[in-house]
Amino acid sequence: MEVVVIGGAGHVGLPFGLVAADRGHHVVAYDTDVTAVERVSSGEMPFMEDGAPELLDRVLESGSFTASADPAVVSEAEVVVVVIGTPVDEHLNPDPSAVVDALTELTDRFRDGQLVILRSTVFPGVTRKVEAWFAEHHPGVSVAFCPERIAEGFALTEIVSLPQLVGARDEAVGARAGAFFVTLGVEAIDVLPEEAELAKLFTNTWRYVKFAAANQFWMMANEFGVDFERVRSAITTDYPRAADMPGAGFAAGPCLFKDTMQLAAFSDNSFALGNAAMMVNEGLPLYLIKRIEARHDLSEMTVGILGMAFKGDIDDNRSSLSYKLRKLLLFRARDVLCADPYVVDDRLVSQQQVLAEADLVVIATPHSAYRGLEFNQPVIDLWNTTGQGVLI
Repeated sequence: MEVVVIGGAGHVGLPFGLVAADRGHHVVAYDTDVTAVERVSSGEMPFMEDGAPELLDRVLESGSFTASADPAVVSEAEVVVVVIGTPVDEHLNPDPSAVVDALTELTDRFRDGQLVILRSTVFPGVTRKVEAWFAEHHPGVSVAFCPERIAEGFALTEIVSLPQLVGARDEAVGARAGAFFVTLGVEAIDVLPEEAELAKLFTNTWRYVKFAAANQFWMMANEFGVDFERVRSAITTDYPRAADMPGAGFAAGPCLFKDTMQLAAFSDNSFALGNAAMMVNEGLPLYLIKRIEARHDLSEMTVGILGMAFKGDIDDNRSSLSYKLRKLLLFRARDVLCADPYVVDDRLVSQQQVLAEADLVVIATPHSAYRGLEFNQPVIDLWNTTGQGVLI
């Protein structure tokens, strides 16, 4: 099929486009980010994703994949995959109109017979709004909500290994969308759009709440002078009912916090559990500093932060709590030096400089490159990257 991915040079759209092209479709990644389009067209991945550079080379060479900043390509598609989600503003309010507004800008590009697949997380009810918009402006276009379910860094594997929720109000539309995913080798699970919308939000919020519980447990253990990682190991060893208890660590990134706040707004801000999880997870950098200040005079210290990505072994620093930690430390410490082997940021220095000049080091992101590092200063390692425990 002819497939266009709107937002096709981003973290969600590009891996999906590469997989679809590799499975026999002709894919155009449409994106308004001209620089990203140029990089992709030249065979350069604009971000880290395991296996993606080799796949990009292959589909570019075969001619099954191209990238473009020209909106005219939307008209050529049989299937239009829309990777535009619902943003949350600085006051944590979601904008349910963002998707329709983006589609309105492309209104002259849609044509009868197209299947539009919404792929990014949306506020509950947005799919119905999109359906209504198309019914008014392009009644011959079909709409389904089929949310991505990947973990960044594992996208190429998970796109084809995880079952796909296909949210459609019309049985024929659901069958058509499901048939498209079958061409990718993906099992389709038929649901209503509202069920798919909540399934996506519940999934991300469930992870966020679990991380908050682990972080709260870590704080409790710290206050009692006990290493939480030893407790967690004792709990989870050969005990299936607690096997999924995560370790402590910064729970951030562009999805989990945002989607929890969307769910809170959807429930008229009565989602007490989500709000509590936000307070725990977002408060973790300040708690970390409190524990450090109990032992050290930060005003006389240079603090090093290793890891600015929002999780290990990726280069994505969106919504990373490492930056919140940095901001708080800049007010309290004599100096703050930050490094990351993958993140590109003019404010960062080399890892060597951090290790040479810092009086104390915080491992804020569990990059595998930090395992086995030798330190000549105290280390705060809430991820247990060094294997020395997480007691602070």
